[in-house]
Amino acid sequence: MNKYEVLYIVSPDLSDEERNAVIEKFKTYIESNGGSISGVDNWGLKTLAYPIKFKKEGHYVLMNYTASANTSIAMGKLMLINEGILRHIIVKK
Repeated sequence: MNKYEVLYIVSPDLSDEERNAVIEKFKTYIESNGGSISGVDNWGLKTLAYPIKFKKEGHYVLMNYTASANTSIAMGKLMLINEGILRHIIVKK
């Protein structure tokens, strides 16, 4: 089990309930695959440095967790196909 940090940008088009559902989806994914969440910081709506998918703003979420490498790889692939996520980066601590 390794410690990871993921920072992702959620689309500003989503409502508060939909945004919270996206955050919960990834939290439960990690926990259901044997990982543990050590913290979730919702940084709120920020202006992007450049447009991403024609959006100029996004909700930033930082999550620290412990999981296996396979779980992190699979979660990264899920984030790529999720239309609510504009960008993400996973870093091993």
